[in-house]
Amino acid sequence: MTTTETKSSSVSRARGMVLAGARGLGLALVLLPGAVLCFTLSLVSIALIPIGVGIVTTPYALTGVRAFADWRRVLAAQWGGVRIPSTYRPVPKDANPWTRTFGMLRDPATWRDLRWLPVDMTAGFVTALLPAVLVLYPLEGFALAAGLWRTMTGGPYVEYGPYWYGFVPVSDQASALGAGALGAVLLIVAHRYAVSAFQLHFRLTRAILSPGQTELAERVRVLTETRRDAVDTSATELRRIERDLHDGAQARLVAMGMDLGTIEMLLDKDPAKAKELLAQARKSSAEALTELRDLVRGIHPPVLAERGLGDAVRALALRLPVGTEVDVELAGRADAPVESAAYFAVSEVLTNAVKHADADRIWVDVHHSDGMLRVAVTDNGKGGAGIGAGSGLSGVERRLGTFDGVLAVSSPAGGPTMVTMEIPCELS
Repeated sequence: MTTTETKSSSVSRARGMVLAGARGLGLALVLLPGAVLCFTLSLVSIALIPIGVGIVTTPYALTGVRAFADWRRVLAAQWGGVRIPSTYRPVPKDANPWTRTFGMLRDPATWRDLRWLPVDMTAGFVTALLPAVLVLYPLEGFALAAGLWRTMTGGPYVEYGPYWYGFVPVSDQASALGAGALGAVLLIVAHRYAVSAFQLHFRLTRAILSPGQTELAERVRVLTETRRDAVDTSATELRRIERDLHDGAQARLVAMGMDLGTIEMLLDKDPAKAKELLAQARKSSAEALTELRDLVRGIHPPVLAERGLGDAVRALALRLPVGTEVDVELAGRADAPVESAAYFAVSEVLTNAVKHADADRIWVDVHHSDGMLRVAVTDNGKGGAGIGAGSGLSGVERRLGTFDGVLAVSSPAGGPTMVTMEIPCELS
């Protein structure tokens, strides 16, 4: 390495040392009150859940904790080069407070955040402040060697004996020079290790905020279940298609073939009967074509493939026997599997609203924001809907789960009912 390169490396390291010290000091001053505030508000809100107050306050407190933790993830990546994954389970923003509270409390990432806050306000504070101490403490040693020792050991401080700088008792110029020498040694240490000490803070943060093996195992379990559900759904759909073809279009086509054979034999003997059978065969072919179109529409509606989710949902609404308002705000199109899952989920929810809710008005809102496709279906029916065994909504939940989507239902007795669906995706 040349002399110029050595000087450049030294200057760069010195700049990094000063920057680490300044950032560490600023971070320490912010994280301590922030961690204490987040931890206190979260504990108080959770403690108030049994009397009902916490149901309202806990989602806001935990949202603040997540925002604080995410901010630290950003700093870890930008200042320390440490990547900390954010693995929060999505919670529908339009869900009721009860669903939001217990949805967040069932998330292992929530409890990981709450375990991290006490560590952050103790060991995290110390490791954030350490680079600033390494950078600033040597300056006091230099100041003592320059004559500050007289002020620190004279006047009203005489009765307290020597002034201690580290392990050096400063009482005269010679000992002050010793303090200056110790400051120089500490500055060399800071020059070499201040940046690494600052990264230690972010490594500590990552060690606590990163998902553990238990959560990874839970994630594998969930993925296994959603894959099994997807396979079962596909098998059921294939059996339905096979049954519809066998009982519908195939039977009509077989009958039409038999009619054509009969027509061929009667064409010369009984033209009138042949003409009658020909009309019947034409009617059978039209009915078979209609059934095939309905079957294809059930597999993947042409309007969905050609015009996207928004127009497909509008087409669904037009076929309903009750008044339905559709509001769509999509700046592009999602992947075809996501659109298909959302379409059939909306179709199932609308069918439930018509059949079971006794609603005379339905509102559908479809929009995309923050990397989420959100669909809300609201009706003014009798309410009482829920996700459970045998419920059509449980099938919708499994369908969305294949794409890491979530389903939330708010349906008090007497209505109204709001079903909210969220699927993480990006629009093209």
